[in-house]
Amino acid sequence: MSSATSIGFIGLGIMGSPMSVHLATAGHPVAGYDFDAAKAEPLAAAGGRAATSVAEAVAGADVVCAMVPDSPDVVALMRGAEGVFAHAKPGALIIDFSSIRPDVTAELAEEARERGFRYLDAPVSGGEAGARNAALSIMVGGSADDFQAAKQIFDIVGGTVVHVGPNGAGQTVKAANQLIVAANIQAVSEALVFLEAYGVDTKAALEVLGGGLAGSKVLEQKKENMLGRSFQPGFRIDLHHKDMGIVTAAAREAGVVIPLGSLVAQLVAATRAAGDGGLDHSALLRGVERMSGRRTDGQA
Repeated sequence: MSSATSIGFIGLGIMGSPMSVHLATAGHPVAGYDFDAAKAEPLAAAGGRAATSVAEAVAGADVVCAMVPDSPDVVALMRGAEGVFAHAKPGALIIDFSSIRPDVTAELAEEARERGFRYLDAPVSGGEAGARNAALSIMVGGSADDFQAAKQIFDIVGGTVVHVGPNGAGQTVKAANQLIVAANIQAVSEALVFLEAYGVDTKAALEVLGGGLAGSKVLEQKKENMLGRSFQPGFRIDLHHKDMGIVTAAAREAGVVIPLGSLVAQLVAATRAAGDGGLDHSALLRGVERMSGRRTDGQA
């Protein structure tokens, strides 16, 4: 792949916008599209081009990147009459950065190959901070050759980039990632409410916990949100709810028992049902507070 690869980038939200900006800043011609035209402004400011449709964004692109919320969104994006399969040039490399069902990815990858495209599933972890700092962890499913062809792209937006197997493997690893992250957030939330109940200096407590075996990336990155009750979304509970549905369904299909994962999925669902779906997933803390009768903002 040449040093200046033409890229069509679909989905310029919290994650997709900074990723597309990094690619443009690195010198690649990037045409970006989002249903909300205003979301293309950062890309345009970085030297990219705001497209007015998916078809325009992908036309002639060597690489097509997608970062959209859920499996139906990816299916519509790829298969729609104005979508990627209908308008990308033959031989284009399609990279789906979205987090979706592994079986859907496998089906789309097979269809892409039949249509003469190359296809990688490359879901990411790291949230908004990882996207802005080009420090995402990227788990890639697809052929080894296609992975090597895309490595230059991945290295611009990611810090840890690993080929984990064939198409669908990236999504399977991402599902496992989301299980671990949700369980960690829930544990930190419960620990914080427990500490507060005993009047402990919680900032000091989380600092020392972070230096021991209880330390984690979740604790490191989410403790300030929790201490300050500031839940501006880096990764919304709505999306984590979707991801927990993916992992619990996939586990059932594989005959794998994930009792903790199933419980955490229900706790995520409960927090969402209480109206917190648009908040950052660190707002699982609010669910623990509600169950403990310790909400202080007058909300149930």
